[in-house]
Amino acid sequence: MAEPPILSWEGLSLQQGGSWLFRDIDLHVGPRDRLALIGRNGAGKTTLMKLVADQIEADHGKRTIQPHTRVVMLEQEPDFGPHDTLMDFALHGDDAPQPFEVEAIAGQLGIDMSRDAKTASGGEKRRAAIARALAQDPDVLLLDEPTNHLDLGAIDWLESWLQRYKGAFLVISHDRTFLERLTRATLWLDRGSLRRKEIGFGGYDAWIEQVYAEEARAADKLDAKLKIEAHWLERGVTARRKRNQGRLEKLWQMRAQRAAMLAPKGTAKLAIEADDSKTKAVIVAEGVAKRFETPDGEQRTIIRNFDLRVQRGDRIGIVGANGAGKTTLLKLLTGEMEPDEGTVTLSKTLNGVMIDQQRALLSPDKTVRQVLAEGGDWIDVRGNRKHVQGYLKEFLFDPGLVDAKVGTLSGGEQSRLLLAREFARISNLLVLDEPTNDLDLETLDLLQEVIADYEGTVLIVSHDRDFLDRTVTLTLGLDGSGDVDVVAGGYADWEKKRKVRTDNTARSKKKTAPPPPPPPPPPPGKLSYKDQRDYELLPDRIAELEKAIARGEEILSDPDLFSSDPARFERVSKGIGTARAEKEAAEERWLDLAERVEG
Repeated sequence: MAEPPILSWEGLSLQQGGSWLFRDIDLHVGPRDRLALIGRNGAGKTTLMKLVADQIEADHGKRTIQPHTRVVMLEQEPDFGPHDTLMDFALHGDDAPQPFEVEAIAGQLGIDMSRDAKTASGGEKRRAAIARALAQDPDVLLLDEPTNHLDLGAIDWLESWLQRYKGAFLVISHDRTFLERLTRATLWLDRGSLRRKEIGFGGYDAWIEQVYAEEARAADKLDAKLKIEAHWLERGVTARRKRNQGRLEKLWQMRAQRAAMLAPKGTAKLAIEADDSKTKAVIVAEGVAKRFETPDGEQRTIIRNFDLRVQRGDRIGIVGANGAGKTTLLKLLTGEMEPDEGTVTLSKTLNGVMIDQQRALLSPDKTVRQVLAEGGDWIDVRGNRKHVQGYLKEFLFDPGLVDAKVGTLSGGEQSRLLLAREFARISNLLVLDEPTNDLDLETLDLLQEVIADYEGTVLIVSHDRDFLDRTVTLTLGLDGSGDVDVVAGGYADWEKKRKVRTDNTARSKKKTAPPPPPPPPPPPGKLSYKDQRDYELLPDRIAELEKAIARGEEILSDPDLFSSDPARFERVSKGIGTARAEKEAAEERWLDLAERVEG
């Protein structure tokens, strides 16, 4: 028997701009639901999530929530402006978590919460926002594009945390792999209505194809030409997906051809089988190395002994954790940065376009027509003249938006408009830096199609695993060591290569290496480097824990807390217990070290 919902909206309706964004929809969240919220940019996904979080008011409808249910929302772009540090941001508000609760999660995410909020990167801010949200111990967790600005390691950590999470979550994401791994039911917000299907995101495509097919049959039976015209976008999406199946087959063939060109040893150097290959090469890197000086004056090698011959028509993905060197490698390959060793030679005919989703370059006061066609009716698309309204349809816009102000578009629509403008330029090299941020799934399908049909060379930096698997012919994988893996295929192919290498290394060590002898005990009064660090730092850590325990006990001293907010009472009590256990372990460790020093 299904458990009753802990949060519900019934008859939910909301007007926006004089029209109904959605009307008379019902939404129920069970205590262990794993829900994907899907819909086109502008459909109202984030608005619906804010209604669930009770951040905005509806025009009609009834919201019901079980007592003491804690709802926490991870916003796509939280406001860090009023806060000096990331920790200040994490601790703001009436329901803020305790500092030690935030630090426990921040440590696992690898983020320094004392970082200045004004100078923190997008990835650091995203980690801080995640730490704040998870530390609040929610019963219902609302996640709006949680993987934006995260590197692959942080995405893996968040996936693991959510798999262990005991509560319910509702997630908006363009990351197909993330959704497929985590969700068990799908909510589809489409043209003002909300449909629910008890399938994870893996079954979403087949489901919407079935819905569109049924609607098309109904429209044909009624001979409703106006209704059919209203469905031009959905029919286009259906046809696009079918065309993309053919493109994927072509992609597999290109990967097989590229694999055959790799040097036998599987290194980054590509074999040249004929003089004709030289004429097709647009970027040639030979023996490339790049180093940077660290703050402590040491030299860190970012790229070493890197060889690559980029052919005309290659579609190359660059992947790796933040700080592994993805941006450095991209700048080396495009000539923006000079190597310390080796050479990078670019074809004299190379004409590149950089698409990095800088929506700030779009003036909010300009119209769509002005952005695309300088106010006219026609736009030159890579040498071909097209009517601006027809071109808008190719990028999934309603042609009626041609005179809309950029500032009235959603973030995803602005990103799509930027793509439309940049793809119109004449070029033979496309450079895309995290192109999937803020794009809905249908726009991602379109972007895959445009890249597949592009006749030039494409370089893509992305953390979107599914997008890379569907798009690139070669993957350049960086692990931070300075070495660069060159793999024919996408992210999944690189992941397989890493796993095989790791397994082989482990087997080799097991066969050849004798078990290491136990380390000799340190002489009295002599500590190892780690022991010495613990001996020096533990007193400060113990003092911090004592303060945290005192703050928690002060909160619990409120006699009305248990009756007014039992969830917070339980959370603070649990936090105090964790802090006391850590303090006791720290004290025992320090006393042991102190005895060795004195002995």
